[in-house]
Amino acid sequence: MSNDLDPWIAAKASNPVLERLRKRLPVTAFGVRISRTPDIARLAKASGHDVIWVDLEHSSIPIDAAVQICATAMDLGMTPFVRVPERDYGVIGRLLDGGVAGIMAPRIETPEQAADIVAACRFPGQGHRSAIATLPYVEYRKLPAPVLYDTVNRSVAVKVLIESALGIANIEAIANVPGIDFIGIGTNDLSAELGVPGEYRHAKVRAAHEAALAGCARAGKPLAIGGVPDLAYSAELIRMGAAPFLMTAIDTDLLLGAATERVKQALQSITL
Repeated sequence: MSNDLDPWIAAKASNPVLERLRKRLPVTAFGVRISRTPDIARLAKASGHDVIWVDLEHSSIPIDAAVQICATAMDLGMTPFVRVPERDYGVIGRLLDGGVAGIMAPRIETPEQAADIVAACRFPGQGHRSAIATLPYVEYRKLPAPVLYDTVNRSVAVKVLIESALGIANIEAIANVPGIDFIGIGTNDLSAELGVPGEYRHAKVRAAHEAALAGCARAGKPLAIGGVPDLAYSAELIRMGAAPFLMTAIDTDLLLGAATERVKQALQSITL
């Protein structure tokens, strides 16, 4: 490999989202649940987002559409993530081979489950991802296999989602699994599992948040807490140490909100 390629490889061997979170810089993330074309990535970029994430857990979006959205986001300088269906490890390699830069794995409850996710996301040496000659991430350049695998292993972000009491109890051990980059809490699921659905300020939920923050701090891994619609409470959690991974909107909610407002404005215009 020529020396003039080394800086290019060095730049590729990192993930900008992880770099920002390590410095506690905010990351803005836009979610996709119903959009099917790469135009949604262009809109996310134009609106100032750092990340686009495609939700395959709660949508019927096919892998092909998800990959096209993510590849476009990558070309635009964004970092594309996909939330995969629960325990569906087989789809992870196909997504990563297509240009996805980060995997969100839901309902992880044990270190063993977390290790399975790492194995699916990392090439041998760190995991068991299937070998491939080249990837869109490296612009399909032909690189020596050790260089390709090491570069991509360093660039892919692995985020596991904690959504149950068992997951909270095991969160420090999960965060300490080699290859796990950061942790997320899905407060909607967690509150339901704790018997207080939607009560994100309930004492049980608050205790879980605090335990998770302490465990991840000891492990030295960022913890993003999602599913909290109260901006003031979200800001309080960030001041307590939560990672500033800001899920600003998801396309379904954004479209519904904008459409509702347009109807309201139209009706008001004829009553003036």
